Amino acid sequence: MIKVGINLLWMMPGVVGGSETYTTRLLHGLSERDSDIEYTLFALPQFEAAHKELASKFEVSYAPLTGQWKSFRVAGENSWLARQTRSRGIDLVHHAGGVIPVVRTSRPVLTIHDLQYLFYPEYFTWPKLRYLKTMMPRSAENARLILTPSEFTRRTVIERLNIDPSVVRAVPHGISPREDPVEHSDVRERFDIGGPFFLYPAATYPHKNHLTLLEAFARLRNVHADAYLVLTGAAAHKEWVIAKQMGERIRGEIARLDLESHVRPLGYVASRDLDALYQEAVAVTMVSRFEGFGAPILEAMGRGCPVIGSNSTAIPEVIADAGILCSPDNPDEWCEAMSVLIEDEERRTQLAKAGHERAAEFTWSRSADILEESYRSVMETTL
Repeated sequence: MIKVGINLLWMMPGVVGGSETYTTRLLHGLSERDSDIEYTLFALPQFEAAHKELASKFEVSYAPLTGQWKSFRVAGENSWLARQTRSRGIDLVHHAGGVIPVVRTSRPVLTIHDLQYLFYPEYFTWPKLRYLKTMMPRSAENARLILTPSEFTRRTVIERLNIDPSVVRAVPHGISPREDPVEHSDVRERFDIGGPFFLYPAATYPHKNHLTLLEAFARLRNVHADAYLVLTGAAAHKEWVIAKQMGERIRGEIARLDLESHVRPLGYVASRDLDALYQEAVAVTMVSRFEGFGAPILEAMGRGCPVIGSNSTAIPEVIADAGILCSPDNPDEWCEAMSVLIEDEERRTQLAKAGHERAAEFTWSRSADILEESYRSVMETTL
């Protein structure tokens, strides 16, 4: 029996964004398969309420931490987690948050979600940037195997951190099947959306590039005055002061461009409401400058929503030929693509069908297969 521990102490539910989505989907995939691997999750107490189904399917050891202070979480990884894995006889520890603690036991496997800090250091506070510059390369060098959500991130890890390609493996996102359509008859009324609308589900991190989208939308309204823009996303500012500042800039830009009556900044919305918005939207506008994968693209395509995405980082890899790609720095391209999808119903239908077929290639059972095979390969190595 192989004993695998999965370190989730970095995961503050509702705060860390796409990395939480990615990791919990992989866990769902693992939970649905028969396996001779025995899993233990090491998590913050908040995990139980946020992910009840997963908490009921796995053995979970909860750290004596609130999780509110990152310094305490890091200390917990270097003390409590090390004791737990040693006492439980854990053979392999998967550090799913991008960093391997200095104090560790067992064979370490590492997930690196992205290396954005190397491309856009200005988007990070100085303490955060210093921490990443110190810990990420050291963690990558000490990992028996590095997992990434995309081939783009895999290549950047190999090239930018000078890692042997044989120890870096892509484990793509997977999404859950949705057999029945979500009832969405009242979603427009509740959110006061009176016309055709575009959806951007993204927290207000700087790399999400909301300002370019707002400029494009302002130009779109010169042609389609009845169009709306719906913005959703968790309150990222709780974790990152730079995101809070960007949120303020976004609100200021909405006012400057006189868009208050047609932009709906909804913040966090329940998953069924988000599904309904996907199904009602003209398209999702993934204008981000940097993505290690881009989970909302997959979610949109899986719900039959066309996608317009940036032609940068991992986004083209996910969309393939099932969407429209635009430069993240060119509002005119975005305005033109949005106009096309409002005006051309046949094109929208074509993209919705292509996107649905593309999303069907990304299942969490397939991702879990790759993940578990990765664990087994690490166990075949010597300590």
